[in-house]
Amino acid sequence: MIRSELIQILAEENPHLYQRDVERIVNTVFEEIIGAMAQGDRVELRGFGAFSVKKRDARTGRNPRTGEAVDVDEKHVPFFKTGKLLRDRLNGLET
Repeated sequence: MIRSELIQILAEENPHLYQRDVERIVNTVFEEIIGAMAQGDRVELRGFGAFSVKKRDARTGRNPRTGEAVDVDEKHVPFFKTGKLLRDRLNGLET
C-alpha cells in the first residue's frame, strides 16, 4: 500500500471528510513521526509498533566489486519493531 492508496481508503471510509482534509491528516501524521525521529525520539503506536533511530558506528567496509577497504562514516538509521497485535495478526493469531 502506498500513501495515496491509504488516503483513498480513509476518504472512502469517512465520507463526511473531504479528501483534501484526509490527505492533510495523513501527511501531518507522517511529518510528526519523521520530525520526532529526526530529533532522536521514539514513536510508539500501541498494537502497531515502535519507530526508533539506531546509531551505526563508523567502520571499515569493503567495496564488493574490487575488495578494496573503504571507510564508512557513522550514521543513523530508522528502525521499526512490530507490536504484539500486529505480530499476532501476521501470524494468524487474531485476538
